[in-house]
Amino acid sequence: MNSQINSILTTLYSKANPKNVEGMARYGIKSPRNVLGVSSKFLFSLAKSIGTNQELALGLWQTGVYEARLLAAFIADPKQMKKNTMNLWVKDFDNWAICDGVCMHCFRDTLYAQELALKWVKQKQEFVRRAGFTLIATLCVNDKQADDAVFLQYLPLIKKYATDERTYVKKAVNWALRQIGKRSLRLNPHAIKTAEEIHRMNSSSAKWIASDALRELRSPAVQKRLKKWAERPKRK
Repeated sequence: MNSQINSILTTLYSKANPKNVEGMARYGIKSPRNVLGVSSKFLFSLAKSIGTNQELALGLWQTGVYEARLLAAFIADPKQMKKNTMNLWVKDFDNWAICDGVCMHCFRDTLYAQELALKWVKQKQEFVRRAGFTLIATLCVNDKQADDAVFLQYLPLIKKYATDERTYVKKAVNWALRQIGKRSLRLNPHAIKTAEEIHRMNSSSAKWIASDALRELRSPAVQKRLKKWAERPKRK
Protein backbone atom coordinates (compact mmCIF):
# COMPACT_ATOMS: atom_id res chain seq x y z
CA MET A 1 0.00 0.00 0.00
CA ASN A 2 2.82 2.43 0.84
CA SER A 3 4.36 1.89 -2.59
CA GLN A 4 1.00 2.66 -4.24
CA ILE A 5 0.62 5.82 -2.19
CA ASN A 6 4.16 6.87 -3.08
CA SER A 7 3.45 6.22 -6.73
CA ILE A 8 0.30 8.35 -6.62
CA LEU A 9 2.13 11.16 -4.83
CA THR A 10 4.87 11.06 -7.46
CA THR A 11 2.22 11.39 -10.15
CA LEU A 12 0.53 14.28 -8.36
CA TYR A 13 3.78 16.14 -7.83
CA SER A 14 4.62 15.67 -11.50
CA LYS A 15 1.38 17.52 -12.32
CA ALA A 16 2.02 20.35 -9.87
CA ASN A 17 1.28 23.80 -11.28
CA PRO A 18 2.38 26.86 -9.25
CA LYS A 19 0.20 29.18 -11.34
CA ASN A 20 -2.85 27.10 -10.43
CA VAL A 21 -1.84 27.33 -6.78
CA GLU A 22 -1.84 31.12 -7.02
CA GLY A 23 -5.24 31.10 -8.69
CA MET A 24 -6.66 28.71 -6.11
CA ALA A 25 -5.41 30.94 -3.29
CA ARG A 26 -7.35 33.87 -4.77
CA TYR A 27 -10.51 31.77 -4.44
CA GLY A 28 -9.79 30.83 -0.85
CA ILE A 29 -8.32 27.41 -1.60
CA LYS A 30 -5.19 27.66 0.48
CA SER A 31 -3.83 25.48 3.20
CA PRO A 32 -0.88 25.22 5.54
CA ARG A 33 -0.53 21.75 4.03
CA ASN A 34 0.69 21.05 0.52
CA VAL A 35 -1.40 22.40 -2.36
CA LEU A 36 0.00 21.35 -5.72
CA GLY A 37 -2.37 22.98 -8.18
CA VAL A 38 -3.35 19.71 -9.89
CA SER A 39 -6.51 20.10 -11.96
CA SER A 40 -9.78 18.52 -10.80
CA LYS A 41 -10.17 16.99 -14.25
CA PHE A 42 -6.97 15.04 -13.79
CA LEU A 43 -7.98 13.96 -10.27
CA PHE A 44 -11.31 12.66 -11.52
CA SER A 45 -9.54 10.76 -14.29
CA LEU A 46 -7.05 9.29 -11.83
CA ALA A 47 -9.85 8.30 -9.46
CA LYS A 48 -11.65 6.52 -12.29
CA SER A 49 -8.55 4.52 -13.13
CA ILE A 50 -8.06 3.53 -9.48
CA GLY A 51 -11.68 2.69 -8.70
CA THR A 52 -13.20 2.41 -5.24
CA ASN A 53 -10.53 1.60 -2.67
CA GLN A 54 -11.27 2.42 0.94
CA GLU A 55 -7.90 1.33 2.33
CA LEU A 56 -6.03 3.43 -0.21
CA ALA A 57 -8.30 6.39 0.51
CA LEU A 58 -7.44 6.22 4.21
CA GLY A 59 -3.74 6.15 3.39
CA LEU A 60 -3.94 9.06 0.96
CA TRP A 61 -5.72 11.17 3.56
CA GLN A 62 -2.83 10.69 5.97
CA THR A 63 -0.40 12.32 3.51
CA GLY A 64 -1.85 15.75 4.21
CA VAL A 65 -1.55 16.77 0.56
CA TYR A 66 -4.64 18.66 -0.61
CA GLU A 67 -4.99 16.85 -3.94
CA ALA A 68 -4.30 13.46 -2.34
CA ARG A 69 -7.06 14.13 0.17
CA LEU A 70 -9.48 15.16 -2.55
CA LEU A 71 -8.58 12.00 -4.44
CA ALA A 72 -9.23 10.05 -1.24
CA ALA A 73 -12.79 11.39 -1.18
CA PHE A 74 -13.29 10.34 -4.82
CA ILE A 75 -12.19 6.72 -4.28
CA ALA A 76 -13.47 6.13 -0.74
CA ASP A 77 -16.37 3.74 -0.25
CA PRO A 78 -19.16 5.54 1.64
CA LYS A 79 -20.58 2.18 2.73
CA GLN A 80 -17.31 1.36 4.50
CA MET A 81 -16.78 4.81 5.96
CA LYS A 82 -16.87 4.69 9.75
CA LYS A 83 -18.33 7.46 11.86
CA ASN A 84 -15.06 7.79 13.76
CA THR A 85 -13.15 8.30 10.50
CA MET A 86 -15.57 11.00 9.40
CA ASN A 87 -15.13 12.80 12.70
CA LEU A 88 -11.36 12.65 12.28
CA TRP A 89 -11.37 13.83 8.67
CA VAL A 90 -13.68 16.77 9.34
CA LYS A 91 -11.23 18.14 11.91
CA ASP A 92 -8.60 18.29 9.14
CA PHE A 93 -10.70 20.51 6.87
CA ASP A 94 -8.84 23.78 6.42
CA ASN A 95 -10.49 25.31 3.35
CA TRP A 96 -13.93 25.33 1.75
CA ALA A 97 -12.93 23.23 -1.25
CA ILE A 98 -11.74 20.18 0.68
CA CYS A 99 -14.75 20.55 2.97
CA ASP A 100 -17.28 20.63 0.13
CA GLY A 101 -15.43 18.07 -1.99
CA VAL A 102 -15.35 15.44 0.73
CA CYS A 103 -18.96 16.10 1.77
CA MET A 104 -20.30 15.95 -1.79
CA HIS A 105 -18.26 13.02 -3.07
CA CYS A 106 -18.20 10.83 0.02
CA PHE A 107 -19.82 11.90 3.29
CA ARG A 108 -23.30 12.57 1.92
CA ASP A 109 -23.64 8.93 0.83
CA THR A 110 -22.68 7.41 4.19
CA LEU A 111 -25.04 5.99 6.78
CA TYR A 112 -24.18 8.82 9.15
CA ALA A 113 -24.73 11.89 6.96
CA GLN A 114 -27.93 13.15 8.58
CA GLU A 115 -26.71 12.36 12.10
CA LEU A 116 -23.37 14.10 11.70
CA ALA A 117 -24.87 17.10 9.94
CA LEU A 118 -26.89 17.74 13.10
CA LYS A 119 -23.78 17.34 15.21
CA TRP A 120 -21.30 19.32 13.13
CA VAL A 121 -23.39 22.48 12.69
CA LYS A 122 -23.19 22.90 16.46
CA GLN A 123 -19.40 22.81 16.54
CA LYS A 124 -17.42 26.06 16.76
CA GLN A 125 -14.67 25.24 14.25
CA GLU A 126 -15.35 27.11 11.00
CA PHE A 127 -15.00 24.25 8.54
CA VAL A 128 -16.63 21.67 10.81
CA ARG A 129 -19.71 23.86 11.02
CA ARG A 130 -19.54 24.48 7.28
CA ALA A 131 -19.36 20.72 6.71
CA GLY A 132 -22.59 20.27 8.64
CA PHE A 133 -24.46 22.82 6.53
CA THR A 134 -22.84 21.57 3.32
CA LEU A 135 -24.17 18.09 4.12
CA ILE A 136 -27.65 19.51 4.66
CA ALA A 137 -27.52 21.31 1.32
CA THR A 138 -26.28 18.31 -0.63
CA LEU A 139 -28.63 15.86 1.09
CA CYS A 140 -31.56 18.05 0.02
CA VAL A 141 -30.64 17.37 -3.57
CA ASN A 142 -29.31 13.82 -3.43
CA ASP A 143 -31.24 11.99 -0.69
CA LYS A 144 -34.35 11.27 -2.74
CA GLN A 145 -35.68 8.69 -0.28
CA ALA A 146 -35.77 10.92 2.79
CA ASP A 147 -39.13 12.36 3.78
CA ASP A 148 -39.40 16.14 3.56
CA ALA A 149 -40.07 16.19 7.30
CA VAL A 150 -36.44 15.22 7.87
CA PHE A 151 -35.34 18.59 6.54
CA LEU A 152 -37.68 20.60 8.75
CA GLN A 153 -35.46 19.76 11.73
CA TYR A 154 -32.64 21.77 10.16
CA LEU A 155 -34.51 25.06 9.90
CA PRO A 156 -34.18 26.01 13.60
CA LEU A 157 -30.44 25.32 13.35
CA ILE A 158 -30.17 27.47 10.23
CA LYS A 159 -31.87 30.28 12.13
CA LYS A 160 -29.66 29.79 15.18
CA TYR A 161 -26.39 29.97 13.28
CA ALA A 162 -27.39 32.62 10.75
CA THR A 163 -25.59 35.18 12.91
CA ASP A 164 -22.21 33.50 12.38
CA GLU A 165 -20.33 36.20 10.52
CA ARG A 166 -17.58 33.96 9.17
CA THR A 167 -17.72 33.98 5.39
CA TYR A 168 -17.52 30.25 4.77
CA VAL A 169 -20.10 29.49 7.44
CA LYS A 170 -22.67 32.06 6.40
CA LYS A 171 -22.41 30.98 2.75
CA ALA A 172 -23.06 27.37 3.75
CA VAL A 173 -25.99 28.38 5.98
CA ASN A 174 -27.45 30.27 3.03
CA TRP A 175 -26.83 27.30 0.74
CA ALA A 176 -28.62 24.92 3.10
CA LEU A 177 -31.60 27.25 3.50
CA ARG A 178 -31.99 27.70 -0.25
CA GLN A 179 -31.73 23.98 -0.96
CA ILE A 180 -34.36 23.12 1.64
CA GLY A 181 -36.67 25.68 0.10
CA LYS A 182 -36.11 24.29 -3.38
CA ARG A 183 -36.54 20.63 -2.43
CA SER A 184 -40.33 20.63 -2.61
CA LEU A 185 -43.48 22.72 -2.69
CA ARG A 186 -44.15 21.53 0.85
CA LEU A 187 -40.83 22.75 2.24
CA ASN A 188 -40.70 26.03 0.33
CA PRO A 189 -43.06 28.04 2.59
CA HIS A 190 -41.29 26.75 5.70
CA ALA A 191 -37.94 27.90 4.32
CA ILE A 192 -39.38 31.27 3.34
CA LYS A 193 -40.86 31.74 6.82
CA THR A 194 -37.49 30.91 8.38
CA ALA A 195 -35.74 33.34 6.04
CA GLU A 196 -38.20 36.09 6.99
CA GLU A 197 -37.49 35.46 10.67
CA ILE A 198 -33.74 35.53 10.02
CA HIS A 199 -34.05 38.80 8.14
CA ARG A 200 -35.46 40.47 11.24
CA MET A 201 -32.39 39.55 13.28
CA ASN A 202 -29.87 42.22 14.18
CA SER A 203 -26.98 40.75 12.25
CA SER A 204 -25.42 41.66 8.90
CA SER A 205 -24.75 37.99 8.21
CA ALA A 206 -28.36 37.03 8.95
CA LYS A 207 -29.73 39.79 6.73
CA TRP A 208 -27.47 38.74 3.83
CA ILE A 209 -28.42 35.07 4.21
CA ALA A 210 -32.12 35.88 4.33
CA SER A 211 -32.20 38.44 1.52
CA ASP A 212 -30.33 36.16 -0.87
CA ALA A 213 -32.49 33.15 0.02
CA LEU A 214 -35.79 35.02 -0.23
CA ARG A 215 -34.88 36.42 -3.63
CA GLU A 216 -34.43 32.90 -4.99
CA LEU A 217 -37.12 31.03 -3.08
CA ARG A 218 -39.84 33.53 -4.00
CA SER A 219 -38.75 33.80 -7.62
CA PRO A 220 -41.28 32.85 -10.32
CA ALA A 221 -38.82 30.33 -11.76
CA VAL A 222 -38.48 28.39 -8.49
CA GLN A 223 -42.22 28.56 -7.76
CA LYS A 224 -43.07 27.33 -11.25
CA ARG A 225 -40.60 24.46 -11.01
CA LEU A 226 -41.84 23.34 -7.59
CA LYS A 227 -45.46 23.36 -8.72
CA LYS A 228 -44.53 21.36 -11.80
CA TRP A 229 -42.76 18.77 -9.67
CA ALA A 230 -45.71 18.58 -7.28
CA GLU A 231 -48.06 17.83 -10.17
CA ARG A 232 -45.99 14.93 -11.50
CA PRO A 233 -47.58 11.49 -11.13
CA LYS A 234 -46.15 9.54 -8.22
CA ARG A 235 -44.08 6.49 -9.18
CA LYS A 236 -45.43 3.23 -7.83
